[in-house]
Amino acid sequence: MGGVFLAERETNRQTTSPLAYHGGGLAAARRLFPQAPEPWLDLSTGINPEAYPCAGLSEAAYARLPEAEAIERLEAAAAKKFGLGAGAKIVAAPGTQSLIQLLPRLWPMARIGILDFTYAEHENVWAASGAQVKTASNLDKLAEADAAVIVNPNNPDGRLVGLFDLLALARKMAERDNILIVDEAFIDLLPREKSLAPHLPLPGVIVLRSFGKTYGLAGLRLGFALCDAQTAKKFRAALGPWAVSGAAVEIGAKAYGDDDWLSRSAARLERNGARLNALLRDAGFEILGGAPLFRLVRHGEAGKFFERICAGGILTRPFAARPDWLRFGIPQNDADFARLAEILSRE
Repeated sequence: MGGVFLAERETNRQTTSPLAYHGGGLAAARRLFPQAPEPWLDLSTGINPEAYPCAGLSEAAYARLPEAEAIERLEAAAAKKFGLGAGAKIVAAPGTQSLIQLLPRLWPMARIGILDFTYAEHENVWAASGAQVKTASNLDKLAEADAAVIVNPNNPDGRLVGLFDLLALARKMAERDNILIVDEAFIDLLPREKSLAPHLPLPGVIVLRSFGKTYGLAGLRLGFALCDAQTAKKFRAALGPWAVSGAAVEIGAKAYGDDDWLSRSAARLERNGARLNALLRDAGFEILGGAPLFRLVRHGEAGKFFERICAGGILTRPFAARPDWLRFGIPQNDADFARLAEILSRE
């Protein structure tokens, strides 16, 4: 089975790329490992395995276009949840990815700096626009770019840039009329003081937030841009009317007002994250970092482990540029942990 995987990975990049490029490539995994037991357990994504309950939506959520007032209520609920600073604006969008796609079009910059090895779509969309994209290893280098991108906490290693350093970088960028983009897709489960949102608006600063990861509803497609009024106006014009579905409007507004659910989910993820740490260490992995929704590990035989785990019907996230790395999402329950532990213990 391993030889088949390696051969296909080398000869059919289109088929295998979802496994090493984004999480969630279950269709490709099934093609590569047709004998794997069903159902597959997907630990390849940084998505909460416990989804926010979304039953009981109104008929209007599906039958009618969302009213402007309903979208405003959603945005207000999200702004309150994020602690958005007075005077800052928030724009709802069909997922953070849609906002990332818009950035090069709305701000056609020539030189883009991205901090560290991170979520690949940032580099991809800027490079596709014709910009020169460079990875920076520190904030001083990042400040030399026309547009700087920081994923905070970082995906896949959980690296967190401190608030003082972010504010200092924002000032440097503003002095040159350049922009700073901070992707906070994984910050909801961290203390609010880690976020740049309460300090907005700041000149030239755009903060991106995601709903689906924390609330386990990635398929709902809901994200937000946090920014100043002029920037918000540009985003709204580019997104057009009714960018967000009626279902996303109803569920998002309800979820952002449900502090109890988020607190319970955060506590469960903390417990299960510690349990996953112990399981991975016992299997010989070195834990490099992570965030509440995932762990990044290193092993000299990570490729063999990846194939063994896939053959057992569990998908993790490999990295073509880092063949000794794997990223694990947090298992949901005892059965998931037992299944992963049994596979990791195989010789």
